[in-house]
Amino acid sequence: MNPKSLVKEQSIEAIKAVFNIDMPAVEIQITKDEFEGDYTIVVYPLVKVVKQKPEDIATKLGEYLVKLNIFTEFTVVKGFLNLSLNSELLIQTIENNYSDKYFGFSKEKRSKIMVEYSSPNTNKPIHLGHIRNNLLGFSISNILKAAGNEVLMSQIINDRGIHICKSMIAWQKFGNKETPETKKTKGDHLVGKYYVLFDKEYQKEIAEMVTTGVDKEEAKKKAPIFVEAQNMLKKWEDGDKEVRELWQKMNSWVYSGFEQTYKNLGVHFDVVQYESNTYLLGKDIIEKGLKNGVLFQKEDGSVWADLSEEGLDQKLLLRSDGTSVYMTQDLGTAVERFTHYNLDQLIYTVGNEQDYHFQVLFLILKKLGYNWASQLYHLSYGMVDLPSGKMKSREGTVVDADDLIQEMINTATEISGELGKLDGYSEEEKKKINQQIGLGALKYYILKVDPKKRILFDPKESIDFNGNTGPFVQYTFARIQSILRKADTHTIEITSYTLNQTEKKLILLLSSFPEIIQKSANTLNPSLIANYVYDVVKIFNYFYQNYSILNVKYESEKQIRLALSQWTGNVIESSLNLLGIDSPERM
Repeated sequence: MNPKSLVKEQSIEAIKAVFNIDMPAVEIQITKDEFEGDYTIVVYPLVKVVKQKPEDIATKLGEYLVKLNIFTEFTVVKGFLNLSLNSELLIQTIENNYSDKYFGFSKEKRSKIMVEYSSPNTNKPIHLGHIRNNLLGFSISNILKAAGNEVLMSQIINDRGIHICKSMIAWQKFGNKETPETKKTKGDHLVGKYYVLFDKEYQKEIAEMVTTGVDKEEAKKKAPIFVEAQNMLKKWEDGDKEVRELWQKMNSWVYSGFEQTYKNLGVHFDVVQYESNTYLLGKDIIEKGLKNGVLFQKEDGSVWADLSEEGLDQKLLLRSDGTSVYMTQDLGTAVERFTHYNLDQLIYTVGNEQDYHFQVLFLILKKLGYNWASQLYHLSYGMVDLPSGKMKSREGTVVDADDLIQEMINTATEISGELGKLDGYSEEEKKKINQQIGLGALKYYILKVDPKKRILFDPKESIDFNGNTGPFVQYTFARIQSILRKADTHTIEITSYTLNQTEKKLILLLSSFPEIIQKSANTLNPSLIANYVYDVVKIFNYFYQNYSILNVKYESEKQIRLALSQWTGNVIESSLNLLGIDSPERM
């Protein structure tokens, strides 16, 4: 049992013994630096029940608790009871945990959860917005596993639809049969180029039609290149041989490019699905909904869900020509996943511009009678902006993930070179470490922000070796490994020792790691892990700068501090690992 859990347990028993009241829980905090003590009990919730002044309640509880062996003294500040723990208890805590590489990870088996993330379109490369999606999904999957869940990391590739046909039409018109091999470029970049070309030609045709007196909205629907794309989609759904062959060829280029980007980014998937295989299943579900009277058909043959009773509007599920929409595939995919994988929960990692879509999706599934619809969750996150403004794929103003990853590595190489951080290392070692630093900076900068908040991403700021950055956290881990190497000991013998206040604070913070993991998993918020490990790093660096670890008078003091350093290193490494970040042992 960690110290905080023990304090909670003893506090609940003390309230029962002193006031004869059963309290299911009490609020326990690490005592603020300006006050004496290690843990603080918030007494105010007891005032209404006990009907005494908060100071009196705190004093009576404190007098009872210090009679126990785990506390040495107490102070009362208004409605807060500050308790000091017995050093022997904290030393025992170090001894129990310092060598555990998986400290904080739950051994309980909880739920089977699928986390969907990435889910790119095969008409463009992965860009900065996708990076946040991938990093969130991958990190949340790691955190849910650490919290005791079985997790399937999945992506569904949007490999069909009008947007795919746009790239295909543009390649047919302007591509001159070029390939990734002939152009010596990644396949996703090549296909993305034609998506941009389509939009340029489309906008040109709209403008020309408007000059002849056609209404702009009408021109958008009747522009020749757009009509061609619509016809191609219909041919695809009808199984046209030539269209399908072109589709398979261009998609294969994109898949190859995606794999390279995922490898560079350090993410992977357990399950990969394709919308082209699930949209027909969605149609079957819609047919059943029509028969059951849950859905309705309009005169033009289109199928809709009426959600007006729930405060929403009517939602199109099948077009009048029988082609599906995004919602069709999402219905089919959700049913297929719960049926095939026997899930307890399904989490969609998708940007907040799709909030309404998922609200509608979950509601339709509920109306269709799927009980597990209540176990669907949309992990909605804010967009990523650059100092230059918002990105738009069709206008070609996005930042490709590949370019950004390389820029981060280049920046890390430049900064570490200026600081002399890697002097004496081989070129191969430098390359590997700079890659770890550059990616660590990118991932940490994005994941330290609450998913719901929008991010203004500044590559230079993210790679600073000081402050709340990935390189600063990584550097602290490397510093600890250096200390342990210098100590040149494989066994640490812990004996009695009087801890100073900084050591106590560090022990209490490290002890709270299991609680942070569970809270991060419950709220699907990796920023709790990122900001927690930054707090750990700050305290450890203060400890390192103010107290010697190796050159001390007593061996017991040295052994305790080595154990505390090792425990800190393990927690930093685990925290970074949960965020998908490597921990270089030398920097």
